[in-house]
Amino acid sequence: MPDVPSWLPRRTPRLRPVADGELRLRHRVVHGYRRAYRLAGQGPPLVLIHGIGDSSATWAGLIPDLARTHTVIAPDLLGHGASDRPRADYSVAAYANGVRDLLATLDIESATLVGHSLGGGVAMQFAYQFPERTERLILVSAGGVGREVNPVLRAITLPGAHLLLSLLRLPGMRLQVELFGHLMRLLDTDLGQDAAELLNIVDALPDRTSRSAFVRTLRAVVDWRGQAVTMLDRCYLTEGMPTMLLWGDRDGVVPVRHAYGAHEAMPGSRLEIFEGAGHFPFHRDPARFLALVEEFTATTPPADWSPEHWRELLRAGGPTTQDHTPDLREASERSAT
Repeated sequence: MPDVPSWLPRRTPRLRPVADGELRLRHRVVHGYRRAYRLAGQGPPLVLIHGIGDSSATWAGLIPDLARTHTVIAPDLLGHGASDRPRADYSVAAYANGVRDLLATLDIESATLVGHSLGGGVAMQFAYQFPERTERLILVSAGGVGREVNPVLRAITLPGAHLLLSLLRLPGMRLQVELFGHLMRLLDTDLGQDAAELLNIVDALPDRTSRSAFVRTLRAVVDWRGQAVTMLDRCYLTEGMPTMLLWGDRDGVVPVRHAYGAHEAMPGSRLEIFEGAGHFPFHRDPARFLALVEEFTATTPPADWSPEHWRELLRAGGPTTQDHTPDLREASERSAT
């Protein structure tokens, strides 16, 4: 386990070793589709949900430490990783249903959800659809809390995206993409902070079926104008649910401004910024990420959901404006002061 910073409360959990066999991919058939997942450890359930084009492998370096004190479940979302890629519903609501059904097959009634990028949107949707099954939310560079998104993702939603992605598989194109990423790093751009991870996503689209699932997933949440799905209009429902937001201040995919807007919209939420990190702060500083997750889950009680409180929140109505996207720049400045 990493050293816990002095400013974090310390605890002495009962640690257990994690066997190599626990980290292997497992499979369950749900609704006729094979779903891959990783399962390790013992203790309070912790669900790790990856982003678009990614897989549970993105968490592989963190799972052994998290599994010392938690039962860790890291699924490959449908259309990703080693899970099936059917012609199906790839909306965040469908993904939330899929996570619920997988947990049900594993006899897990409730859990803390950790969601990265698209996975953050899925985690928020899960909490909205199944609040009684959600103990805490940890949102990492999450989608669904603002319209702005990298222009490359907007472009991929346009007609002809399949052809564009297939061109990346031509001989010599991977080298060109790799050189472009290297240039972005040399120029010290925000996007360059995540060049290696973004190249991995390109490598994860080797065939037409994979590319089709990627485009269908992206079009469910993004269009040419930006993110088309927002949870900001329902963020007030997180009142009473422990929520932590983790973001890199150099995120070139989902800007850090979104973190401040979401923090303002989520009553009682906690915001942690990773300086110098891009869209994958848990890769840039895994020790701090692990310490924060351990401390947060150890010092916050699970959400105590009640239908009465849920009804009261809904009747109160939450935001009243037609445009539920706040001035993120203004929110950022207020948070900084």
